[in-house]
Amino acid sequence: MTTDDTNDKNNENNEHNENGKNTVRVGEGDKELAGRLDEELTAFNSRATGAYDEQELSVRVTDETGALVGGLTGSTWGGLGSTHMLWVREDARRDGWGSKLMRAAEEEMRRRGCDRAMVSSFTFQAPDFYKGLGYEETARLPGIPGGHEDVFLFKKLPR
Repeated sequence: MTTDDTNDKNNENNEHNENGKNTVRVGEGDKELAGRLDEELTAFNSRATGAYDEQELSVRVTDETGALVGGLTGSTWGGLGSTHMLWVREDARRDGWGSKLMRAAEEEMRRRGCDRAMVSSFTFQAPDFYKGLGYEETARLPGIPGGHEDVFLFKKLPR
């Protein structure tokens, strides 16, 4: 059996017809599908809330060679700033870059009209770091691998 035959067999096992009309296909990452779902859900959410101002947000720190020291991704929407991911290179983690990235993101959130911010962090990551920046824990979701939890945090942004 060739690799192509194996792939075809795998696709056959993950695809089936529902009522002879629609095809259900199960697989791994699908960028086209993710883009379409994001587009459709953003449109639905905007109609439901009246907030049409969703924008992505990023903050990047590089060293003198251009190598990434750390970065943050997030978004703003309807007065709410969200931090999705924050990472700092291991050798720079005690240099204050996490706080600097968060301050820069919060400044941009305020510039975009946000008066509140949110983030989530697994218990093995940095919930105490965010609490130190003034975020308050609002909820915990159990069931993360290794017996951990996802901690949700919220902060009112000063004007």
